[in-house]
Amino acid sequence: MRIENVRGRIMMTTFFTLWGYEVSYLEFVASIVSFIGVGLGITGKRITWPWYGLSGALYGIFFLQYDLYASAALQLVFIAAAVFGWFGWSATGAKPSRLTNLHRLAIAGTILLLSLIIAPLLADIGAAAAYPDTLLLLGSMAAQVLMVLQKYETWILWFLVNIGYVALYATQDLLFTTVLYVVFTVMAVVGWKAWYESHRSALRSN
Repeated sequence: MRIENVRGRIMMTTFFTLWGYEVSYLEFVASIVSFIGVGLGITGKRITWPWYGLSGALYGIFFLQYDLYASAALQLVFIAAAVFGWFGWSATGAKPSRLTNLHRLAIAGTILLLSLIIAPLLADIGAAAAYPDTLLLLGSMAAQVLMVLQKYETWILWFLVNIGYVALYATQDLLFTTVLYVVFTVMAVVGWKAWYESHRSALRSN
């Protein structure tokens, strides 16, 4: 137990200070691992999934330190998605396809409805920013499922979700993670372009 406590203190110890914000070892390592995972996801390579799983584990621990329970719970979804994605994608990587308009509407409606149900429950147990965190949690879950299913709309949803996370983490004074999500927002645009063009190219070849 003593060894675990020492390790925990080391991970939350300040690694460096950026613009007056103290970046812990845990936040820094989680950010780097997450960045690599998203970058590989843009290319559609299957190796992206182990990185997603590892970043989920690291960020889950990190968000618990700030009472962002929904964000922490989301990391469990990322870890599970990493397993399904690894076995669901072929060895050659993702083969992007599209959703129907009906599916798009169903996903949006489900996210909004479940947010209204879950957010009050999280607020009752003292979660910080319960309503926006829940909406972003469900949006991220949907985006992750779409990524496992190799739908290019995943990047559109990630773009919207990342904008929300930029605002949320900024209000929680998580400066380094806020900057990371600004980068993720830009990467989502790049990811959509790459997956959409891959889908269009596959249609032309058929």
